[in-house]
Amino acid sequence: MDFKKISEFLTPALWLAGGLMMLATIANAAPDPNFHIYIAYGQSNMEGNATNFDKNVDGKEHPRVKMFATTSCSNLGRPTVGEMYPAVPPMFKCNQGLSVADWFGRHMADSLPDITIGIIPVAVGGTSIRLFDPDDYKNYLSSAEGWLQNSAKAYGNDGNAMGRIIEVAKKAQEKGVIKGIIFHQGETDGGMSNWEQIVKKTYEYILDQLGLKAEETPFVAGEMVDGGSCAGFSSRVRGLSKYIVNFGVASSKGYGSKGDGLHFTVEGYRGMGLRYAQEMLKLINVEPPEPVERKMFKGAAISIPGKVEAEDFDIKGVGETNGISNVTYKESDSENHGDDTEYRADASDVDIYKKASGRVVGYNSEGDWLEYTVDVKEAGKYDVTVSFATDNSTSGISLSLDGNTIVENIATSGSSWDEFKDATAKATLTAGKHILRMTVTGSWVDIDYLNFAKEGAAPDSGSTDPDSTKQAIGDFRLALPGTVSNYTVVDMQGRKLFSLKAKSLAEAVELSRKNVMQNMVSGGVYFVISNTKGQSRTMQKVVVYEQ
Repeated sequence: MDFKKISEFLTPALWLAGGLMMLATIANAAPDPNFHIYIAYGQSNMEGNATNFDKNVDGKEHPRVKMFATTSCSNLGRPTVGEMYPAVPPMFKCNQGLSVADWFGRHMADSLPDITIGIIPVAVGGTSIRLFDPDDYKNYLSSAEGWLQNSAKAYGNDGNAMGRIIEVAKKAQEKGVIKGIIFHQGETDGGMSNWEQIVKKTYEYILDQLGLKAEETPFVAGEMVDGGSCAGFSSRVRGLSKYIVNFGVASSKGYGSKGDGLHFTVEGYRGMGLRYAQEMLKLINVEPPEPVERKMFKGAAISIPGKVEAEDFDIKGVGETNGISNVTYKESDSENHGDDTEYRADASDVDIYKKASGRVVGYNSEGDWLEYTVDVKEAGKYDVTVSFATDNSTSGISLSLDGNTIVENIATSGSSWDEFKDATAKATLTAGKHILRMTVTGSWVDIDYLNFAKEGAAPDSGSTDPDSTKQAIGDFRLALPGTVSNYTVVDMQGRKLFSLKAKSLAEAVELSRKNVMQNMVSGGVYFVISNTKGQSRTMQKVVVYEQ
């Protein structure tokens, strides 16, 4: 085509319009420099072995973390290989679990607020590094066991896992920029003398096929499970630094196995994802912040059996310490809707309200969570009671201990924000200090407290909340004569009416009755709360109760 001749017949206006159209087409086709894509490959710990992950936490979509499908999974709503989808587990295959890549992506996105993160996931549990060697994979598969051959076929009938990486990565390069590679493999290759050389070969093959430069494409490898069956192989993982210059290691210190000696726990996958991200950030010259250790809100772990007040969650830190994340809560809405912003000035975005029952955490939406350091005094089965108020029929919470779900869901259905109700569940706890997480599984519920009682035992009737008056209702006991105390008066719904001081309970009752008759409605039953134990008694208009 002779563009010079054609130009003789085009007016300047037409040339301008055509030029703008061409520029728009080029702009639309250009990859987004703020879309950073990472290749993730390896064996089972990369593939994702934790199928018991928390769908409300680990499975919640991050708006700036995407994945490019490398397997066809109609059951997960991502049928097309090469297409982009939300990055939620399982990413690698249709029926796997949580992977180190899941939380790697989330932490990278959270550390780079103007960047979208993409993951290209390819891994096969139990495989040797030979599967990713473009010159050896056929020989390797020809003598491999049938289950591994079938597993590799998820990436094509010939099991060419490396071929699938390159195929999908080239499509991904149309949308963004490949910035690095994460790798977790080695458990199968303990006796392989040239493992390091083959890992280097696979890395360089990816660079060559995708037109990448080593100095611009960091490679981060992860250590084996701490103290596990293959822990000794971690030294060889670290030794990859001699073969790959732009290299980092994600330490597994503190993250042991789920019991099989090979695979991380749910908490381990979360923590390893963070460590991969920290190493990658260093290599792309984004220095992660120094860790700041979380703290227990009242200076000590909350005892179980006992009551966990919702508002007494741990004080948030930064990063992680000794393998434990220092992030202690997730709040979807940064605006504080509560009426008690002073109680937790350290968590200004958490909505804390003062109600008749004391302080509560409210305005909770699905996916929000709070964490508490607890000390379980005795292992065993527990009855768990949550005190809540809502006018929503679909709200609920789940509970986990050190990342392992102990209560899948407690439905918190109600019809009033002022009427607090109890919902119960059962949980099995192990003794010792743990991180308890309460996650909102259904939006819009106010949470007062969680109570843990040994199965069959009476729940804790006391309260760690100094403003709590809820326990007054339904328990009528008269204090002994001569009591000098502060008193609180509440109505039948547990709403605080007023406080007073009196030399004795009888004086408090009389003062309360006069105050109620003069300033409140004349009918009904009211409760006077004191702090001295005594014998049972009820009264006509003022019911006397002591804690």
